[in-house]
Amino acid sequence: MSAEPQPASSDIAIIGGGIIGSSVAYFAKHLIPDARVCVIEPDPTYEFASTPRASGGCRVQFTCPENIDMSLFSLQFIRDFARHMSVGDTPAEVNWVEGGYLFIVPPEHVASLEANARLQIARGCNVDLLSPSELKERFPSIDVADLGGGAYTPRDGWCDPYSLLWGFRKKAQSLGATYINDKVVSAEVTSNHVGALRLQGGGRLAASYVVNAAGACAREVAKMMGMDLPISLLRRFEHYFTSGSPMERLPYVNDIARMAFRSEGAGFSGGVVDGNAERGFNFDVDHDYFERIVWPAVAHRFPPLEAAKCHRTWSGLYEQCELDGNPVIGRWNRGPQNLYTVAGFSGHGMMHAPAAGRAIAELIAYGQYATIDLTRFGYQRVEANAPYPESGII
Repeated sequence: MSAEPQPASSDIAIIGGGIIGSSVAYFAKHLIPDARVCVIEPDPTYEFASTPRASGGCRVQFTCPENIDMSLFSLQFIRDFARHMSVGDTPAEVNWVEGGYLFIVPPEHVASLEANARLQIARGCNVDLLSPSELKERFPSIDVADLGGGAYTPRDGWCDPYSLLWGFRKKAQSLGATYINDKVVSAEVTSNHVGALRLQGGGRLAASYVVNAAGACAREVAKMMGMDLPISLLRRFEHYFTSGSPMERLPYVNDIARMAFRSEGAGFSGGVVDGNAERGFNFDVDHDYFERIVWPAVAHRFPPLEAAKCHRTWSGLYEQCELDGNPVIGRWNRGPQNLYTVAGFSGHGMMHAPAAGRAIAELIAYGQYATIDLTRFGYQRVEANAPYPESGII
């Protein structure tokens, strides 16, 4: 923990300095330049943070209007990241690759895919609906025998998540945000106010506004405030593999069984998420998972991958919102009025970090959303046990 003198108070205290917390810090300083912003992060190396272990994918193929609108803003922000987020002479490159996203479905899901595409197009997205023959023409290696069609979004893509995280952090710091290397262990809470945060290093930080952006630890932090967040940790694996036979470069390919992979250098990066995996803080790697689960899926869809070779496997965590898969964003209206939550992104945190950070900053600065109305993502749906699910392929 930090041995440097730490402030005793701040205007905005953000718990969690990962991609979400750092985005909140940046936008808070952007909208309220004079605000004293403190970010509390126990792991400045981000060894166990979700973002550095993410695939870096960013796409508009959602069905909740809020998710589509967050994607549209966030993708443009990431495309322009180097131009707007550099600090002095230090560039903020995130290696954006506009490789596109491809969602593929069997015949019985084509009607839903088409309805999703109409909604996305109506909100300003560029979506191409492809028949099986058109899929085969565009991606010669694909097996379309059991497919009904696909939706291709050419302006989607991926970036380097670690660089995105550090770009946000360094820019926030350059604007005056203070990062505290410590951990919140308790809070001074009344029925309608969080007065101060107690830190593991012995410090006490009073704040006018408190933001829970603790990612994988968000539920633990919420309990300190008397809030129950339906967030658990879902382990998932990412693999880097190469093809044994020549094949074309691919966009980020997704199917309804949660197979998701894309081209990366001379090979491919991705995997298959097991949504039924045991929940918990677990970074152990199952080195047989690729051969057992991933290889059959990718080889079935792209036969040249029959001879695929896995070179590396690593694990990461989704902060899974068990209510409906969508994040919890906003103020706790029935609890401490100065407590804001932005957590539970269920694997979409990196891609939606710019929009989510701006949203929380707007709530603090203006008392309401000024751009994208995220009211339906609020904690009230948790209290009412009223899921607001994302019905697209996730």
